Amino acid sequence: MKDLIEYIARALVDKPEAVELKSTPSAEGVLYELKVAPDDVGKIIGRDGRTVNALRAVVQAAANKRGEKSRVER
Repeated sequence: MKDLIEYIARALVDKPEAVELKSTPSAEGVLYELKVAPDDVGKIIGRDGRTVNALRAVVQAAANKRGEKSRVER
């Protein structure tokens, strides 16, 4: 799952080397915290949050297919 999130995030930003992903187990599943360069935050969020919501939907669908629960935060 971590590889999927990093792959998508690096494809969206101008500085892919600045992408950091931290995973933390929680009661609801795994929480992924995504950090990018300050200039790229808008690219990850997208207009009205559409890009980050699409990323969350893809991750949730992939996790459900594996029988897991996961969440992406910025």
